[in-house]
Parts: sequence; structure tokens; C-alpha cells
Amino acid sequence: MANLPTSFTIVLSFLFIYGYNYNVHVMAQWPSGGSTRFYDFKVQTKRVTKLCSTKDMVTINGKFPGPSVYAQEDDRIIVNVTNETPFNITIHWHGVRQKLSCWFDGPSYITQCPIQAGQSFTYEFTMVKQKGTFFWHAHVSWLRATVYGALIVYPKAGVPYPFKAPYEEHTLILGEYWLQDVVQLERATAASGGPPTPTNAYTINGHPGPNYNCSNNDVYQIDVVSGKTYLLRLIHAGLNMENFFAIANHRLTIVEADAEYTKPFTTDRVMLGPGQTMSVLVTAEQSPGKYSMAMGPYMSAKGVKFQNISSIAYFQYSGAVPNSLSLPAKLPCFNDNLAVKTVMDGLRSLNPVNVSRQIDTDLFVTIGLNVQKCHSKTPKQNCQGLNNGVMAASMNNISFVKPKISLLEAYYKKINGSFTEDFPGVPLKFYDFVNGAPNNVPNNTQALNGTKALVLEYGARVQLIMQDTGTVTTENHPIHLHGYSFYVVGYGTGNYNPKTANFNLVDPPYMNTIGVPVGGWAAIRFVADNPGVWFMHCHLDVHQSWGLGTVLVVKNGKGDLEILPHPPADLPQC
Repeated sequence: MANLPTSFTIVLSFLFIYGYNYNVHVMAQWPSGGSTRFYDFKVQTKRVTKLCSTKDMVTINGKFPGPSVYAQEDDRIIVNVTNETPFNITIHWHGVRQKLSCWFDGPSYITQCPIQAGQSFTYEFTMVKQKGTFFWHAHVSWLRATVYGALIVYPKAGVPYPFKAPYEEHTLILGEYWLQDVVQLERATAASGGPPTPTNAYTINGHPGPNYNCSNNDVYQIDVVSGKTYLLRLIHAGLNMENFFAIANHRLTIVEADAEYTKPFTTDRVMLGPGQTMSVLVTAEQSPGKYSMAMGPYMSAKGVKFQNISSIAYFQYSGAVPNSLSLPAKLPCFNDNLAVKTVMDGLRSLNPVNVSRQIDTDLFVTIGLNVQKCHSKTPKQNCQGLNNGVMAASMNNISFVKPKISLLEAYYKKINGSFTEDFPGVPLKFYDFVNGAPNNVPNNTQALNGTKALVLEYGARVQLIMQDTGTVTTENHPIHLHGYSFYVVGYGTGNYNPKTANFNLVDPPYMNTIGVPVGGWAAIRFVADNPGVWFMHCHLDVHQSWGLGTVLVVKNGKGDLEILPHPPADLPQC
């Protein structure tokens, strides 16, 4: 196990030589410097029994979690997806920057229409200068709750990790499990106007663990050898909750966040929001035994119901007494904001980085929840939000409305009427964002509804300040930007003040999903050098459904590798 990247090249080469044989259409694309990896995804329903109950759920290839995708830096990945279910589906390759491959990014009605029942679509993209822990997930309705899997990209052959090679690697995917069908759950939530039912269980690699009913044997376990160091690739694929993770009596050394190396930072616990990944080193240096790996809730909002029972997996030493009781892991209190800040404070890029000092486009975007006035004739059924209103969410007080066709297709083909290019670069109204409200109407925050895009010139050096608001409640929001990673140059509590804000322009972390602090702000910088239409949204799916998102349209440049290619021949139609 000493040289994982090199040994994995042999396995990947075997899969390539003896694997699938597709007829691949040719289109303008970023040149690949590596091999091509082929995968076949069948979207299928599977009957699953968990928590004393049986239900049908949507999976890939009948697996929950779905199959892992493996590649190396600069490899081209081709995945043929065939939909054998009655539900619409798309697949998003989370964290992949999709250089010149916006058509294959995957968010429904943003870059493509869904793959309908009985249809197929082939995703093709190159891992351009990217390696690390990624994942893929459904990006239509709330099917992401069961349709997800790991995407692990190793360094090129002969290139070592920037830390001592681990004895073994393990992937741990944090998730949520509902007894209810998640498509029905989404529809019921939308119809109610109120919040969703909390998850019935948290899961680690699909297993709830012994804290839940009928789950004593439904538990994930890693077998370890004393004295050895393990690399754990943590992926948060949950739907609506952020979570703490810890291992009893063991410390975690963070070496990667959002598929980018970091300076080693050692901590007792970490917090991941949906969409975030983190790789940690753990050394088996305790007395032989069974140690709990625990996943528990982080809930920063006030007045929100949530599942408070932790999911447990086992970190079990070779030579431990069989059937011994596990030592419990200590998790922070569910609302421990300081524990979250402590980990964020420790994240630094491995080496000094080149952050733009000059800014061409300076944006300020408020994020938060809203309450819309009830207009239903059956308010008890449809207006179960705060103050008998309808829950919503917004950026700059505009709730995003998904269109009926793909925005990327509408933009590329110049189809009018699907969206407007007038998303404001600053709030329509300034006020005390954290402690106040935009108006005096307690049950109608007067958010606008619309499909509004923000247009960026190719090559623009962008700074984006994201400000949490307390209109309904302050909350930590995991905001994900498709098509890009960005430098998190600053963050803090309260209202953003450029005169007092401290920025790190030396070694800020390079991320694709940032938790905007509860009652605070985060500042990110990136260069708009990837043409296309890119979704930016909260990765708590209920907030996304309520409208907490927008799209960035990045114009074409002038060079050959600065222009959006034409759409693929098999692009699904709405």
C-alpha cells in the first residue's frame, strides 16, 4: 500500500483495456493529458430495508451509496447514464471545474434538461489539473438523498502525496435517510409552505449504526492495525443537515479540503456541510479496542426541528476483544459555532498562492430565508411557514425560479424569455442584515421571484462578499459555485465592513463550497475564465428549492480554449 497513486495506475489501466467500449462523439474539448476512464451508470430502483421498514428507492447500478469513480489527474472521464426509472435524473460531478465542458456539469434546467425515463446521456469531462476527493450526485428534485457516490482522483503516476503515504485509504460518505420516499417528501414540503420533515437517520456509507431501531448490524466498520496511519476521505452527501464528525480518542489531521491540499491541521473533530469534502489522517495509536466514529448534527438556525441521534461506525483494532463495547466519540453541542470556526481558522492552502489583488467585478450578495404572504384558499394545508406564511429563500432578496428549459441551451441558442440578465451585484436595499429586516411586514419579507442571471466578462477578476441575514433566522449556509473553485480570502461575524475586515491573501484555502458563517460573512475571489452558465446555490436542498440560488453567465473569451463548445449530440430535451 506504500505507493497508492502508482499501484492504482495499474488497476485503472486494466479497467481501461478490458473495460467498456463506447462509440464516443467528438467535440471541442480541453486537451486531455492522461488516460480515458469509462463508466456505465444504470439508474435503477432498489428495494431497501432499514430502520425496521422497507421501501423502493432510486440508486445507481442498484448500489447505495453508488459506485465509486476512480481516475488520475488530467484523465478524461466518460460516464454513460441510462435511466431505467420513471423519475427524471441528472448527475452533477461536484467540485469538477468542467473546463470547457459546461454541458456536462449536470444541474437540471441549468446546464441540461433531465434524462427522462428510458433515455440515456453520456457525460464527458477532463480532470484538468485536479486531484483529490470529489463526489457525484443527482441534481434533480431531492433524489440526491440516495443517488450519490465518490469520485476519487489520484495524483499522476510517480507523484507522491505531500504527506507521508498512508497504510490504507478509506472513503466515508455522510448521508441522511428518510423512511418516506424523497420525491414525495419534496412535493409534500413544497405543498405545505413549511419546513421539511427531519431525516429519520444519519448514515455513514449508507449505514445508520446501532443508535437507531433495527440497526445493530447495519453499521460500517474499518479494521485497523496498531501503529498504522490511515487516510479517511470524508464526503458530505446529506440533503438538509450539516454535521460534526469525530473518532473516539483519536485526533484528525486535515490534509485536504474540497479536493485541494492544505497545510496539516490537527483537531479533535470536523464539521462538514452538504457538498463539502475533507481528507484526514488518523493514526491507530490507542490501546486495541473498538472506537466509535460518530456523525452528529450541527444546527445553527433557531427554531428548526432536526434529528439529534448520532450515526455510529466503528474504527476497530486488530486484536480487539470480539463483540466488545465501543468507546463513545465526543461530539460538540449541536449549536457550537466556535467549534466550526476553529476548524475553518485552521484551513490554509499548502503553499503560498497567487490571489488577485486587483478586482474588476466587486459583488455583494445577501443570503438567507424569507417568508412570503399566504395566498392559498387552504392556508392550513399550504401556509405552514412562519407566521402562517410560505417559506422562501433568496440571494439579494430575489428567490430564484428554475426555468422550464436548460438555461445554458437558452443562452447558447439565444432563446429569449427563459431568463433575464439583471441579477443585481449589490442588495436592492441596505440595512442591518444580521439583526434587522428589509421592511416592517412581519409575515411578508417581499422577496422578488425571478430567473435572473449575473453576467461576467471573460477573464474578470471577481470578488464576492456573501452576507448572511437574520430576516427569519441567521444560519450557516454551505454555498456551492459550479464550474469554479475560489479562494476564501476572509470571513467573520456580523455585518461585513470593508474597513475592519481581515483578508488572507497569502495562503487562503481554495474551495468550491463555503459555509457562510451564521450571522456573518465570507469573501471569495476567483477569475472568470471558464465560459458557460454556472449555478451558485445553497447546498441545503430545502433552501435551494425555496430559491436560494442564482446563475453566473461567463462570456466567451477570444482564444481557442476560451470559447464554450457546441452542445453534445445526445443532450436531453425537455
